Formats: sequence, structure tokens, C-alpha cells
Amino acid sequence: MIDIRRRTTFFFLAVSLGHVLLISAQVQTKSGMPLVEDLAFGAFARVQGVMSGIGDAISSTWRNYFALRGVVAENAALRAELGRLQGQLQAETAISSQTHQLEQMLQLQMTVPQRTLAARVIAGDPAPGALTITIDRGTADGVRANLAVIGPGGVVGRVFGEPQPHAAKVQLLIGRSAAAGAVIPRISAGGVAIGLGVGEDPPMHLQYINKSYEIVAGDTVLTSGQDGIFPAGFLIGTIERAERGGGTTYKLVAIRPAVNFSHLDLVLVVLDPPPSGGAGK
Repeated sequence: MIDIRRRTTFFFLAVSLGHVLLISAQVQTKSGMPLVEDLAFGAFARVQGVMSGIGDAISSTWRNYFALRGVVAENAALRAELGRLQGQLQAETAISSQTHQLEQMLQLQMTVPQRTLAARVIAGDPAPGALTITIDRGTADGVRANLAVIGPGGVVGRVFGEPQPHAAKVQLLIGRSAAAGAVIPRISAGGVAIGLGVGEDPPMHLQYINKSYEIVAGDTVLTSGQDGIFPAGFLIGTIERAERGGGTTYKLVAIRPAVNFSHLDLVLVVLDPPPSGGAGK
């Protein structure tokens, strides 16, 4: 009984819906288009508009995605090119610096009357605070202990210890136990330039200068040739300050070295030591 009622109800609804559709098909809008056709057109237009918007959004997203990938790839290529150019610039700068140093060394070699030997710095001392370097010249090249080592700026130090056939250690003049006979040519005052080691600024003092001499900042300090190691006339540095003490000598005479000891690449080993008693350059 219930099933028959349901069927009757469904049949009634279907007939009613069909009747409404028939009536709607006959009814026209103000534009003369049937109502059903107008409703269907509006519905499909809205659906089409939504689908078109979705399609445009998807298309725009893909375009932006591929454009972004292109920008990323372009940026990566530009970074790679920048790195290559920076490396090339550094290499050319290094070559230019080496060429300039070689020119300076050649000019120095031509002005020094003693026999000299060019050497390249190949290492520093790994011991903390040790102010020494290693050069690529040794006994096979005529290098022996206590030969002076100079650079374009001035005195670097001396060969110490027993050199190897193709290597030798050089004690820098600013080392704590390093020393060189020195003179201030402006006033002909002689003394000893003493290295003070790591942590001192300036790293050298001039000792045993009598207070009767008037020392001023900026005075040039040269090797005197009296120590038997450094030939006379090579530049050590300039006076930075001088302080008189209570005794007969200056309490403090600070020297600013002429050589930049933090950047040593090429040096000259002076193969001829000064004659006994010292001599002019």
C-alpha cells in the first residue's frame, strides 16, 4: 500500500513538473525569448564564466611559474658569471702585484753594490709568536748563516741556523732577539736597533743613544754596518718618538720599521757581508 502511494506521489510530481516546463516553454520574456531558453542560457553563461575564470587563473599561474623558473635560471647564470669574473680579476690582480714586486726587486738589485740573490718566501714559522720566514734558497745557492736579507722597503732580517740545500730560515728584524747596528744619519748618532717581538707597537727600539743628540720624530734610521751582518746604508725605519731618561742615554727611542712584515713575498739575500769594522754602502 505504501509503495503504491509513493509511486502515485512521484507520478504526480513528474506530471506537475512536465506541465510547468510545457507552460514555461510557451511563456516568453520581454525580449521575445522563451523563458526556459532564457533560464538555460543564463545558467550556462554563468557556468561558462566561472569555467573561463578558472581557466584564465590556471593559465596565468603556469605562465608565472615558467617565467619565475626563467628568472631563477637567469640569476644562477649571472651569479656564475660574476664568480668567474671575480676569480679572473683576483688572478689578474695577483699577477700584476707579482710583476710590480719583481720590478721593485730588480730595481733594488741594480742599486745594491753587493752580490744579491732573489728568493721567494715559501712559509712562515708555525710556532706562535715566532717571527721567522722560510725562503726557497739554500746552501746550493750560496746561502749561509748570518747573511742579511733585504726587501724593496728596507731591512727584513738575517739568515739564521743552518740552511738546507734549497731552503733557509730568516729571522725578522722585529723579532725579540733580533738586532742590527744602526745610525741616524741626520745627526750621525749610532746605536743598536732592537726587535721587541709580537704585541709591541712600534715593534723596534733604538738603544744606546746619548742624550746629547737631539732626536726628532721622522728621523731616518739606517744600518751602520758595524755588526758584521748588515751592510751600511740600508733603511731600517723612522723614529716615531723619543723620550729622555734620567741617565746618560735616551730612555726610549721607538722605530717604525720601513718594511711591511705582514706581506713578504720576494726578498734579496745579500751574499757579501760587510767588511770588519763596517763600511759605507
